[in-house]
Amino acid sequence: MKVYEGGRSLDGAVVTVDGVALNPRFDLKRFSPAGFEWTYEGDGPRQLALALLADHLGDDARALDLTEMFMRSVVAELDNAWRLTSDEIEGAIP
Repeated sequence: MKVYEGGRSLDGAVVTVDGVALNPRFDLKRFSPAGFEWTYEGDGPRQLALALLADHLGDDARALDLTEMFMRSVVAELDNAWRLTSDEIEGAIP
């Protein structure tokens, strides 16, 4: 089971998967040139939703299809510091 964690530092928003920086997946779609954000609906949270889904699913097309829903239902609701498991992500996907 993978563990995804996010927090804020002086360098900005930091997101890891199993302790390693999460790839923002700009190669799929660049919603936010500034990278990841959360706690609201917008481009930074959209980028995080895409990156989380792409990493978890291993299916780029499905990740793109689910990004908007996942951003609104999960990423926009995250606290400043958060932790999600792959099981929790799977449970949020219809």
